[in-house]
Parts: sequence; C-alpha cells; structure tokens
Amino acid sequence: MKSTRNSGLFLTVQGTNLIKVTSFILLFMLLVFSISGLLTSLKPQFRPMSNSVNTATNEVNGKMLYQLMAWENHHFLSIEDDLTASPKLTNLIFKLSSNINLNDPRSLLGRELPGFEQFDGKILVAGEGSNYTNMPFESSPPLEIMKAEREASLQNIEGIDKGNEDNIPSNPSLTTGDKKVVHLYFTHNRESYLPYLQGVTDPNLAYHSQLNVTKIGDQLKAGLEARGIGTSIDKSDIMGTVKMANTYQKSGELVQTAMASNRELQYFIDIHRDARRKDKTTVMINGQAYAQLAFVIGGKNPNHEKNEKLARDLHNLLEKKYKGLSWGIHMNQGAGQNGVYNQNLSENVILVEFGGVDNTFEELNRSADALADVFSEYFWQAEKVNSDGEQSTDKQ
Repeated sequence: MKSTRNSGLFLTVQGTNLIKVTSFILLFMLLVFSISGLLTSLKPQFRPMSNSVNTATNEVNGKMLYQLMAWENHHFLSIEDDLTASPKLTNLIFKLSSNINLNDPRSLLGRELPGFEQFDGKILVAGEGSNYTNMPFESSPPLEIMKAEREASLQNIEGIDKGNEDNIPSNPSLTTGDKKVVHLYFTHNRESYLPYLQGVTDPNLAYHSQLNVTKIGDQLKAGLEARGIGTSIDKSDIMGTVKMANTYQKSGELVQTAMASNRELQYFIDIHRDARRKDKTTVMINGQAYAQLAFVIGGKNPNHEKNEKLARDLHNLLEKKYKGLSWGIHMNQGAGQNGVYNQNLSENVILVEFGGVDNTFEELNRSADALADVFSEYFWQAEKVNSDGEQSTDKQ
C-alpha cells in the first residue's frame, strides 16, 4: 500500500513539473513572436538598429549561403565552379568580433579621431579612381564668411554667360510640352569656385552670393529643355537666410512647396560643389576637360535603395557615354552628416556634386550637358516603359 501511494505521489509531482515546463515554453514563444511582430510592424525609421549587427549581416551575403549549401549538396558545385573554395571564415570572424575591416582603415581609427565622422560614408559604386582615401566631402564655410557684408570681387568672368551652347541640340523629337517634370534646387547655393574669386586661395572660403553653383543649374536646365524635358529651377538664397545646420530643412520645405504647386514634377536634383582639389575632380574625355560628378545618397533615409537605383542608372549611362566622368555613388550616414538630403520626399531625389573648388565653368558646363544627355536618355526610356505598361493594362 505504501509503495502504491508513493508511486502515485511521484507521478503527480512529475506531471505538475511537465505542465509548468510546457506552460513556460508556450509563454516564451508567445513573447518572442509578440516582440518580433511588434518590431517588424514598426516603420523603418522607428525600428531599433545597430551598426555592428548591420555590418555583420552585410557580411553574410547570398554567395556565402549558397556556398554553405554546396557543402551539403554537391550538385550546387556543378552550377558555380568557384564554390569549391572555402569561405575566409577567419576574416569574417575577425570582422564580426572586432568590427574592424582591414580593407577600410576608417574602421580602425575613424571612430576614435575627433571630426572624422564626416568621412563615415560608404562607396556604393566606385567610379574611376574612387576609393576611401579620396571620397567627396563638403566643407562648411567659416562663420565669419556667412556674416560678412563684403565678399570677394569676381574675376575671369568674361564670356562665362554664353554657356556651352555647342553641345545643346535643337528641335527635340520628344517633348513634355508645357509640363515641368524636373526640378533643380540648391541647398548650398553659395558654393562657388576659386578661379572666379579674386584674391581667394583658401578652399574653405570658396563661397559667393552671385557667382556660384546656381549657374550650373542654368546650364543643366537649358540642356534638359533642349532635349524636350520641361525643367523648373529654384535659386533661393538658402545659405543667406538660415544657419548652415538648417539648410537641408529649408531646402526640403522649398521642395515640398514645389511639389504642392506642380503635381507633374517627377525628378528633383540638388546641385552642390565638392571641396576636393582639381587633380581629384577633373577628367579628360576626348581631349576636353570635364568636372567630375559624384552622386551622394543619404543612408539615414529609410527608402535610400530607391534613390540609389536612380543614381546607379545615371552612373551606368555616364560610364557608357562619358567614361570616367562619374566619380561614383557614395552613401553618407555618419554622425556629423545630414544623412537624408531630402531624399525621403521622393524616390527620385538625387544629390549631385559638380566638380571641386578649382574647376572652371567651361569644365562644369560640359559636365552639365553630359548629365542632361544621359538623363534625357533615361527619362524617355522610362516614359516609354510606362506608356507600354499603360497600353497593356488598357487592353486587358
């Protein structure tokens, strides 16, 4: 009898523990799924992010996963021959454990050096000669320059108003008619060029209220309209009205105003000037000097992939028709950078750096015409695809 009672008691205790363990597992799984569902349902800009985790996941690419599967199923090796090589796990483990990329020296010292965050960008597409030691960057004008009532006198301005009319076509076969579909604007509208500023040799002082990057906008607008693409331009003196830290906020407000007043606008181009010197911003094409172009994408914009696609398409067209003109596509997202550049307003907002502080408008105008040329090719091809898609839908 005692033996029977003890056995029954023993079974009762074990059954209770089993119920507790099962309940704990179910509650734990419910908690995990609830938290996962909450995090994935949040908008991208509100999701918690970690640069280290992001870096780690970027290292595990599709090819590595494919290679791991090939170790288990050798039929994959018949599709891709180079999968027989083992992945460099030592390099991967070192990167994940130390967050240091030996191919990128910024990852070793960049986070420790004051002011180095302005170089905390990423090369999405490297143009000819582009690497992490010569990435494009913007220099902020000294406060006294912004407050000064007097500015440098202009020089070498004879004939610059003529533009580069030889490369502008006439009588385009395609046209948007009265519709304005491209909008040009200038967040840092006073960025200028040293060859035209008398007595100025310091790159940090290359700013002027009259002769500046807005003149490139005039050339680009003329080039686009000559190719049948209606273009509007906003030359508001943003740098003369707000603090440097608020310029993108102000230009964003102006872009939103333009969008509201003209629903037909599709593309928005923010024109800037880089701070690098001439040997890094000039390229020879067919015996003529051009100011190189650099596309900048804001990595803090949750929809940056869509902006990047437009920049990639334009970069590829430039590589095909004007080899070396594009310096590449660069993503900025460091602590000292804006990282959005109003690209959250539309998937067709791009920021383009035209040359550097030493380039001339003769070189800059050639680059503006080249960009107008490839952009028109991109635009009319996109219009054709959209038109064919609409016709196909109508038939259905």
